[in-house]
Amino acid sequence: MPGIRDSLAKALFQAGVGSEMHAFASTIYPICRSITGNGVRETLGHVKRLIDLTVHEVPSGTPAFDWTIPREWNIRDAWIKDPSGQKIVDFKVHNLHVLNYSSPIHAKLPLAELKKKIFTMPDQPDLIPYRTSYYNDNWGFCMPHNQFTELADGTYEVFIDSDHNDQGSLTYGEYFIQGETNDEILFSSHCCHPSLANDNCSGISLNAHLARALTGAKTRYSYRFIFAPGTIGSITWLSRNQDTYHKVKHGLILSCVGDPGGPTYKRSQRGNALVDVAVEHVLREHEANPNILDFWPYGYDERQYCSPAFNLAVGLLSRSKFGAFPEYHTSADNLSFIDGASMERSYRHVLEIIDILENDYKPVNLVPQCEPNLGKRGLYGAIGGDKSAYDANLPVFWVLNQTDGTRTLLDIATRAKMPFERIHRAAKMLSDNNMLRAE
Repeated sequence: MPGIRDSLAKALFQAGVGSEMHAFASTIYPICRSITGNGVRETLGHVKRLIDLTVHEVPSGTPAFDWTIPREWNIRDAWIKDPSGQKIVDFKVHNLHVLNYSSPIHAKLPLAELKKKIFTMPDQPDLIPYRTSYYNDNWGFCMPHNQFTELADGTYEVFIDSDHNDQGSLTYGEYFIQGETNDEILFSSHCCHPSLANDNCSGISLNAHLARALTGAKTRYSYRFIFAPGTIGSITWLSRNQDTYHKVKHGLILSCVGDPGGPTYKRSQRGNALVDVAVEHVLREHEANPNILDFWPYGYDERQYCSPAFNLAVGLLSRSKFGAFPEYHTSADNLSFIDGASMERSYRHVLEIIDILENDYKPVNLVPQCEPNLGKRGLYGAIGGDKSAYDANLPVFWVLNQTDGTRTLLDIATRAKMPFERIHRAAKMLSDNNMLRAE
């Protein structure tokens, strides 16, 4: 019976894990990732040091519903030299300097022609933007707008050493933990962005550390952890798991979980799934002003898992809302923008969400005729009249009063405005004393 389980959050949480998670994010931050290529493989190699990750390679050209696995892209070097021969843009200094998925080129261009191939952000003139050209052959560079406006007239030399391989593949990682049932909880993080710390080195790190913590734990659900390129990665996973995707009963996309803003939760398409209610309960219990958003069909991979053919109960958990913080998709999304304390808060929130998913159930009061005598059972230990007795016993009274078989523990915790863990602990005590059973 789910109600007799102990708290996983308390058992698995370790103070200081945020520092370890930040260190892991720092390790993978410099890697130039994209939707395919060696950057993804290198990143998953670091994840594999934490968990026994299974790495899948899906050949380029493979159909995935309405999509096709693209050619594999790899890049080795890129730069722009000014008329005097000095490098003014260098991929090896910052990989955002190159339009992601750029075709190879080595040419000399007048400034007027080069400017057509340079992306900047006039409203954030000191930052390098992150730009991509995944499905169109193109090449380009990114630089701060202030630098762009200071370019002198003349002939510039451009060089991009990259390739698109028709015989390549898309790479994604998967880790599975078998629980007592075959019903699954899914955690997914996109691993395609280059040097963007919050989006999504933080999510990769949280997902990997969460998987490591749950390894060996006794759980009701099975757990599946996916590390895949955004959009095409989740589409690929769903296309390859059409016979088993229905096992996923709850899920979260983990992205932008390392900054001090937020937190933010975007509900699943269903809107009122257990995972939606559980996340909102945890965030409202522990954070001053959580940002709870209804589903809309834009964002990260939740929109694939929630698409009409699947409509899985998968929401998006972040701290600051994607696209809404100034650092988003710029060089300011660096390691100083994320911190261990914020990552640790995200980690703790997820563990408490898991606790609810693992332990929520509909209990029935076995002594429903008025309030039972707790004293004769040794369950009313506090001295009558003591102020602490009220607080200590209130969760028990809430459980006894609300357990007519129509409400779950989470329903009771929400109405009582108490942490789920307190209601669950009270229910476990009553269950252990044969005063409660699962419906």
